[in-house]
Amino acid sequence: MSAALRIALIASARFPVREPFAGGLEGHIWTLARTLTARGHRVGLFAAPGSDPTLDLHELPVHRPVLSTAARADVSMPDPAWMDEHHAYLRLMLDLSENSGQRFDVVHNNSLHYLPIAMAAALPLPVVTTLHTPPTPWLESAIQSRQHCPVTFTAVSAHTARAWRPTVPAARVVRNGVDTRAWSQGPGGPYLVWSGRLVPEKGPHLAAEAARKAGFPLRLVGPIGDLRYFTDYVEPQLGDGVDYVGHLDRRRLASLVGGACAALVTPCWDEPYGLVVAEALACGTPVSGFDRGALPEILTPECGRLGPAGDTAALAELIPETVRLERGAARKRAEGFCSLQVMADQYGALYEELVT
Repeated sequence: MSAALRIALIASARFPVREPFAGGLEGHIWTLARTLTARGHRVGLFAAPGSDPTLDLHELPVHRPVLSTAARADVSMPDPAWMDEHHAYLRLMLDLSENSGQRFDVVHNNSLHYLPIAMAAALPLPVVTTLHTPPTPWLESAIQSRQHCPVTFTAVSAHTARAWRPTVPAARVVRNGVDTRAWSQGPGGPYLVWSGRLVPEKGPHLAAEAARKAGFPLRLVGPIGDLRYFTDYVEPQLGDGVDYVGHLDRRRLASLVGGACAALVTPCWDEPYGLVVAEALACGTPVSGFDRGALPEILTPECGRLGPAGDTAALAELIPETVRLERGAARKRAEGFCSLQVMADQYGALYEELVT
């Protein structure tokens, strides 16, 4: 085993890192913290209030500043939630700048916020930032706030690394890993499954259309992230074999995914990675999806099929073909390409390289 390190892991302030997870990012951070700890590292997790207390949790100080009536009435007043998040990360980075050298060996930022990048130079230790999203103006501006940004960047896919290349020329690709012990191979079954946040960019209504055209029952699972979208686009699709089964914890979700004959993945944007694809493969469940973002990196012809983005008729035609794929091939792909062990090995090697 590599030398034990003291790692500060920074998460998003928006959602707690606990089950059932609000999204793939929260699940990724939780799994990474537990895995690094199991490998003998000391991991301090800086995350939103209400996160899993079994981790070495340091709750981000999400406290709204007290503003005068005049300040709140000013036309430049941003959304209060923006202010909360800004002050949480400002206070965190100021605290780390004062004593992080005695507490940690390396900081790994997964927050999606600009301040851990903009203020990285104030910290007396290496800072790693993982790029989980397409380029955003706030992050790009933070990277350019100094002539030489002192942050080491990783990206969750080659697709995401290419998208960031004009600003971050040399991001290392470290794909988010799935715990193949928790996401074990299932037997398959008569239904299709779609999992994720029920929001427009994930396209669950398109999965329902494709499943109905293909003549397969579908189970939708995940948190409702946009109630208006769910009411207007998803609810009208329910019934006649399409069911919404709610927001499940990891154990029940893995059982549901493992019991499906195939998983549908229907992004309406260029998915930076696609953790639900890795989870399905770990369960031995082949994937039918849209050819967008990083999905072509994960899927091979042995474990999935991809059709044109947004084309539910083409996706429906691929479903019977996908269902016939060998479940063992899907599981093998997850173990060799996007497992938790592979990810942890890569991050561990990177941390050691930076602290020696």
